[in-house]
Amino acid sequence: MPSFPATQPDWNNLRVLQRNRLSHRASFFSYRNEEDALTYDETLSTAISLNGTWKFKLVDNPLNAPDDFQLPSFDSTTWANIVVPGMWQLQGFGRPQYTNTVFPFPVSVEPDGTPSIPYEGNHVGNYIRNFSVPSEWEGSSVRLRFEGVDSAFHVFCNGKEVGYSQGSRNPSEFDVTSLLQINSENTIALRVYQFCDGSYIEDQDQWWLSGIFRDVWLISFPVNHIADIQVQTHLDENYRDATLAVEVHTFGSSIPLTIKLLNLSKSLVATKEEFATAPSTSFAFSVSNPLKWTAETPHLYHLVVSTPQQTITVRVGFRNIEIKHGVFMVNGRPIKFRGTNRHEHHPEFGRSVPHDFLRADLLLMKKHNINAIRTSHYPNHPRLYHLADELGFWLIDEADLEAHGFADIEEAALGPDEDALKGKERQNYFYDLAAKWTTDNPAWEEAYVDRARQLVSRDKNHPCVILWSLGNEAFYGRNFQAMYNWIKAYDPTRLVHYEADRKARTVDVLSQMYSSIATIITYAEDPASTKPLVLCEYIHAMGNGPGAIKEYIDAFYKYPLLMGGFVWEWANHGLLTTNKEGKRYYAYGGDFCDEPNDGNFVMDGVLFSDHTPTPGLAEYKKAIEPVQVIGGSEKQIEIINRYDFLTLDHLRCEWNIVGDGYACPGVEVTIPLGVKPGKTATLIIENAVKSNSLPAEGFLTVRFSLKTATSWAPAGHEVANGQILLKPHVPRSSSSYFSAMYKTVSSTFTYPFPVTEKDKMLSIKGKDSQWTFEMTSGHLVSWVKGGTNILCSPPVMDFYRALTDNDRPQDGMQWIAKRLHQTKDYLKSISWKTTSKGDTEVSVVSRIAPPVFEWSVDTTTTYTFSSAGVQIKIHGIPRGINLPDTFARIGLTFHMPPEFGTVRWFGRGPGESYRDKKLSQKFGTWEATVDQLFTNYEFPQEGGNRTDVRWVSFSSGERQLKATFPFEEGGNFCASHYTTEALDSSKHPFELEEKRLDNVVSRLDYAHHGLGTGSCGPKTMDKYALRAEEFSFEVWLE
Repeated sequence: MPSFPATQPDWNNLRVLQRNRLSHRASFFSYRNEEDALTYDETLSTAISLNGTWKFKLVDNPLNAPDDFQLPSFDSTTWANIVVPGMWQLQGFGRPQYTNTVFPFPVSVEPDGTPSIPYEGNHVGNYIRNFSVPSEWEGSSVRLRFEGVDSAFHVFCNGKEVGYSQGSRNPSEFDVTSLLQINSENTIALRVYQFCDGSYIEDQDQWWLSGIFRDVWLISFPVNHIADIQVQTHLDENYRDATLAVEVHTFGSSIPLTIKLLNLSKSLVATKEEFATAPSTSFAFSVSNPLKWTAETPHLYHLVVSTPQQTITVRVGFRNIEIKHGVFMVNGRPIKFRGTNRHEHHPEFGRSVPHDFLRADLLLMKKHNINAIRTSHYPNHPRLYHLADELGFWLIDEADLEAHGFADIEEAALGPDEDALKGKERQNYFYDLAAKWTTDNPAWEEAYVDRARQLVSRDKNHPCVILWSLGNEAFYGRNFQAMYNWIKAYDPTRLVHYEADRKARTVDVLSQMYSSIATIITYAEDPASTKPLVLCEYIHAMGNGPGAIKEYIDAFYKYPLLMGGFVWEWANHGLLTTNKEGKRYYAYGGDFCDEPNDGNFVMDGVLFSDHTPTPGLAEYKKAIEPVQVIGGSEKQIEIINRYDFLTLDHLRCEWNIVGDGYACPGVEVTIPLGVKPGKTATLIIENAVKSNSLPAEGFLTVRFSLKTATSWAPAGHEVANGQILLKPHVPRSSSSYFSAMYKTVSSTFTYPFPVTEKDKMLSIKGKDSQWTFEMTSGHLVSWVKGGTNILCSPPVMDFYRALTDNDRPQDGMQWIAKRLHQTKDYLKSISWKTTSKGDTEVSVVSRIAPPVFEWSVDTTTTYTFSSAGVQIKIHGIPRGINLPDTFARIGLTFHMPPEFGTVRWFGRGPGESYRDKKLSQKFGTWEATVDQLFTNYEFPQEGGNRTDVRWVSFSSGERQLKATFPFEEGGNFCASHYTTEALDSSKHPFELEEKRLDNVVSRLDYAHHGLGTGSCGPKTMDKYALRAEEFSFEVWLE
């Protein structure tokens, strides 16, 4: 019986992963001579780039694809132009869509249980390009290579079908020798499918974008040529001498080979001449004590393999990977990953990342002490691996495989009994159910193993790759066992990682995501633990955060079984676009009317979308710095070397002293030679300043920088810093402070201050100031100083902050549910008196409470006035049956005139800080404008706080308001032009800008709740939580 469509399409046929695609091989180019080959410059190779402008037409369904478009005679002049490499949704065709886990298409299941893709909604991009072939290629073997096409494609050359391939982030190579015309124009045509059956295992928490997004090459090889090469290094038991094993795969008859090993300066180390016999020939070199490759010492050698007509080069790094006694080791030494997860993303080009943009990212990583990258969640562009070899990064190289959406399907089907499951127990339950769709389905085994073959075959020769990863969040089942078995048989020199194998039944290392510090410590201390543990994702960097990084890092270095971790993630994935008013902004899920979507969950990096650092990156750099100050005094500095291989001989150390109102210049201090990794050292300060001679609180600031330039940073680049408290802050007593204030008062002015009550307003008049209370509210509504009212709104107690991304799923849910953001101040009484010391004192008793619920904070606020200002003391008692567990903050909020826009303070700075995110901010005297204080997060939220502040002043010319926090730990302040309500109600910076105030919104806070990493991970640690408990708070305004 006739049917339509007549046949099952390749893109929806699990038995067809490719047609005519050549065997996977290592990534290399072919050159005509050794000189060109040693440049590694693709433009000097025997390859032609087909990047550039192509003709393009998008249709909404494979059944509507144009007929005969692959024929050279087809007229495509009316088609649009498109840039290759590129994503068609970012060039005006279709629209981007972001989902974290859910599939963006209907999940369709065949009778045998195999998922399939519907025709409807499966857009097809049709590409055409003409090109010429050099006449000198006559008689050559020519390959057409695509480095990446999303998600599947058929390719045609001069009207003939070349083949089919799928696997978006893997290369595809075809032999087109017989189809090319040397002396006339050639036509290449592609039909690219937005989705294929492989899309079920490419569900990788990123924008769904399509097209030819990596380079396209036409590569010429001699008829008899080197087809592939595999290089492995083996160190002896002393990690000194090495064996270099080389396996060369050839095509054609016996070929004379010359193999040379050159060092970094390209001097000859070893050489061999052999005849290679197809399909492969093996060689081995013994190398005496070669320089070893590590992420800290990326010493590279060059392997040059030549035939009479072809030369290829491979960078070689001598290193050894193993596990000993449960400890992950390279070259016989334990290492720690100070890593990051990195998606390929550019704010304008999506996954088509320009080379200079990629290089800038990697240089920024090195400058921030990052030593490892996880290629989440697919093989990256080949250029990444070359740069990682050269600059020095450890890589977890991950297969293009994730099937997270099936977990959502299974979770949605849970019954009431299972619905009671929580946390990891719940996740493990539906993960086990989700495995049946593809991961534990034998019909999918070849699809899984093929992705392992493509991963390993392409990247096998890169020394930077030290672990293969089978994929991400695709549950666990038989197909991962098959992947592991293939990899270990092909490449026994590396270890294998996969997080969803949660009992490490197959893989070599145990991997976890977002585990709490207590969880990893429990594992590390358990005598039954035998495999090293890596946190392949941790400290989720979404929005304002992450908090409590230091505790993780300290645990990594304390316990040998802990390998370190990879922050999630490197950069926000905002796409630069324009709103209806013409304003440019970075879009996230839903901004393109894409449904379903997962909103701003794609904005979770330590870089903003333009790839400038967020405050979180500075915090991460500080936490993972490779040399740390662990103690000291004015005479000496105690440090520890946290490099894996390096001594500290490449660093210089300088010191100076900073204090409240003063600074003492320092000089360079000598670092002892040969401080080995993991060892401590004492640095002696000559002619030290005596701490008891310092006029006030003071800190010894220590800075470690590069002596000489490296491949990634200039000489003088700061690697690490630290501060040692020399003279502690002495809290001022109220009586002594205000006694000093009184001495400044003119003898013509007498105390107590006059107090006037009129029209329910209470006024206190001082020498240069007049304060006015509204008696019906108890608020200080006016402070006229020097003829200017410095209060545009009264200081009111506030327990809420705009929610951060990390607040929302954790304590923030309760804050909103308990209406912390809706509290109001209800006056109980206001009274005033002259104290026995002659002070004028106003006491306000209030109940601060939200609507609906029975909870409140009962406060007594005492104002004591002097000629220079006012002392404010607040005592609060939270109570009630609906009381929240925590408060967001405890402090005062008020508005000031816009001219008070210059801010100076002594405390931590210059950047924002919170009680669990302040490592990177040093004590000192800092100055900034109100706009400079503000962190403009791409999803508006709380930001810009400064903590451990002793005093802060807001000034306008000669006028200023100074706030002093007299208690030992200091206070917090924040100043911006945005209210909490504006931040909470805005979803993008351009919306927030519309709500900008001219006035300065100021906060003077006793304390803040920590930030944590609760957007995807543990909530704020208990020690950083701000409990809803009795408090006393004091601030002096002058």
